Formats: sequence, C-alpha cells, structure tokens
Amino acid sequence: MNWHLRLRQQPALRVDLRGLLPTALAALDAAGVAQQRVWHGNETLALGDLFDIKPAPAGDAPQLHFEGNLSRVDGLGWGLEAGLIVVEGSVGDHLGTQMRGGEIHVLGDAGDLAGCEMAGGRLGIAGSVGDFAASPLPGSMDGMRGGVLVVQGRAGARFADRMRRGTAVVHGDVGDFCASRLVAGTVALGGRCGVHPAYGMRRGSLVFAGVAPEAAPLTFVPTRHDLRVFWALLALELNGHGGVFAGLAQRQPQRFVGDLAAGGQGEWLMLGR
Repeated sequence: MNWHLRLRQQPALRVDLRGLLPTALAALDAAGVAQQRVWHGNETLALGDLFDIKPAPAGDAPQLHFEGNLSRVDGLGWGLEAGLIVVEGSVGDHLGTQMRGGEIHVLGDAGDLAGCEMAGGRLGIAGSVGDFAASPLPGSMDGMRGGVLVVQGRAGARFADRMRRGTAVVHGDVGDFCASRLVAGTVALGGRCGVHPAYGMRRGSLVFAGVAPEAAPLTFVPTRHDLRVFWALLALELNGHGGVFAGLAQRQPQRFVGDLAAGGQGEWLMLGR
C-alpha cells in the first residue's frame, strides 16, 4: 500500500522520521501507519498526530508522498533501500542519509547533511540544499559512496566533502570548500563556487560547467593530455541533467591536476575559462 501524508501544521519542535520507509509501511493499514511512533523533540508522538494519512495510488514500487512544509522534519529517507519518497515542499536535515537504493524527490529545499554517506539510489532536490551535503557524518571518514545526487538550486559549504564514489551535481552556486578532501567520484557544478574548492583533493573529477575559479598555482597545475575519449563519455553522462550540462560534448575542457599537497591525482575540468 502506498501512502499520502499531509502535514496538519508546523510542529513546535524538530521531528525525526528516520525508519519511516516505504517498504516498512507498505504492509500496514491506515490505523497501523497512524500508530507509528516518531520523535518530536525528546518525546514521541503517533504519526497520526502530525499527519493526515490516506492511501495513495499504486505504483511500480512502494511509495510515500508527503505534502506540506517539512522544514522541521529530519531524517526522512534515512537508510532507504527501495521505493520512492516524494515531498511536495521543503524538508529538514539528514535527507537521504545513508540511503542505498530507491529514489527521493523533494520539490522544495532541503536542510543540512543531505545525502550524507549515501551509497546508492537517486536523490533529487528541486530547490537548494544546506551545508555538508554528500559528506560524511560527524566522526566518519567517508562521505557519499555511490548513487546520484542532483541539486537544482544552490548548495552550501563543504558540498561533497570526503566523497569517494558516485555523481553529485549542482545547477546553481556552491559554498566554500566544495569537494574538499575528495577521494573519488564526480562533482559537477553549474554555477559559481566559494573559496578553496577541492582543498586536499586526492582523486576524482570536479567539473566546472559554468564560471570556473582561478586555480591555485602551487597546488593545481595544467596538463596537456588528450581528453577526447574520456570527456565524450563523461559529457554524455552529465548531458542527461540538462541545463548548463546539456551539450557539454561540444565543448572541450581545460584540465588541471591536484591537489599536489595530497598526491595530485585529482582533476579539475574547466569549461568556463
């Protein structure tokens, strides 16, 4: 069974919805869904105290459809392995943390720590996202480990920090220290970036499809390698994200390697110079 949950009113405190997954609720009836306990501050409430719950049309996979301003709702889609979550509105922190499969689509903004340590699936945010998206959880060594994260708006600081696999795309601007300590994977930016992009980068690719920054002369240096085959494949992958990423195959990037202070095996691919 698929479910549509409409938020009745903005909760007074933060609400934690981790564990509330499409596959877990698919076998329940309406009463069972309404009785699910969720954290509201340091107390628990029944899900039915916060949301109006009704069945949703059937689909190919279990689905949860949320309606309303969920900016005080955290942990949505935490650990998602299968199914679809759609949010008609904005959502709070830890969206899609540690997700390993399935899809999440947010039609508004998301808070901090979206897609932390995600290892698979697709996370799409139509608005903007806060700090530390696609990054590690506090105390962890690895950020995003797989899957696809797409942000149509802006992203905050430390986007894709310690990312080691997957594809992270931002159509708008990003904050400071984007792709810092990048281990591997592809980060593609359509707008401007803040200071110190790819600080401590070890490997991976950082694509500047829009306005490219000035490369730090001592830590990122230009190369003259023939990129035509590699770039044709990467541009084809990014083309599907539309916007400034469409038609990249007709443009040839300038390549810089670095961070030389961290091994120098990463790369910047600049198209806006």
